[in-house]
Amino acid sequence: MVRAAADAIFVDTNVLVAANVVTHPKHSVALSRLKELAAAGAELWISRQVLREYLSVLTRPQTFSTAQPITALIPQIDYFQARMLVAEDNVAVTAKLLELLLATSAGGKHIHDANIVATMLVNGVTQLLTDNIADFKRFEAVVRVVPLSVVLEPPG
Repeated sequence: MVRAAADAIFVDTNVLVAANVVTHPKHSVALSRLKELAAAGAELWISRQVLREYLSVLTRPQTFSTAQPITALIPQIDYFQARMLVAEDNVAVTAKLLELLLATSAGGKHIHDANIVATMLVNGVTQLLTDNIADFKRFEAVVRVVPLSVVLEPPG
């Protein structure tokens, strides 16, 4: 559980989507969680990959929403970049990604998840807030996976 106000936590794409789409079934939970973390002084991290995934998800129809025009999403991307720390995907991230892939035998679509973990580790972030626990379980030896549905204890 996130306890200290200075904690850093990486926000997975699915949490950002849920928090920003009012018709998403987990909208209230995700929005509340992000507000709680911000109020507690947690550093909220995302990456360029998360921004691309966010655009990819919301520019095509979903079970919880219709496809959104890019013009409606650009202000949201700007908002995220202004209020969250954005990790860059660089040579160090690629090296860490390859190391993780060797250690976990991940492949296919799990390479995207491994890249998020690599990005986190290179930036010193060891907690991941996600609603996709199953895909990140293989990385629990190196990062703490915080389920969206878990109630966070207040700092202190």
